[in-house]
Amino acid sequence: MLSISIGSAHSWEVDFQATDSLTLNGQPFAWDVAPLGNGRYHVLYQGQSYTAELVEADYAAKTFTLKINGQRVDLHAKDRFDLLLDRLGLSDANVARINELKAPMPGLIIDIRVQPGQAVLKGDPLLVLEAMKMENILKAPADGTIGSIKVDLRANVTKGQVLVQFA
Repeated sequence: MLSISIGSAHSWEVDFQATDSLTLNGQPFAWDVAPLGNGRYHVLYQGQSYTAELVEADYAAKTFTLKINGQRVDLHAKDRFDLLLDRLGLSDANVARINELKAPMPGLIIDIRVQPGQAVLKGDPLLVLEAMKMENILKAPADGTIGSIKVDLRANVTKGQVLVQFA
């Protein structure tokens, strides 16, 4: 079973009963789909004809952008595991929320590669920390925005000291 939604306004429960039948909100859903190639389809439903095109698909995030008769539609799907996580209150467990970056070891800040207000993606280099004659590039643990930098260039830091705060 899947839960398909368009924003928070509309959602549908879709269940695949067999290879050729499905239900929509518990009711049989009879349609005819013919592939046209290149992610385009011709759909017949209740005597009406539709042209559907898959514009973009992010299978990891389960988000899809379609064009139906030229109108853009953004869909989000949740499978049975996502729905279970929602019921358990754990739906945001895989979303990393970061407030600060702390020094993993004592050392010397030898390079600062970001500025306050800068947007960063997970894995972007933030600072370079020299410890035991080795350079350690400290990277963003998740996507975010730099709120403030709590250390200066050439500053000695201790393990656990806050180096960067995120907005």
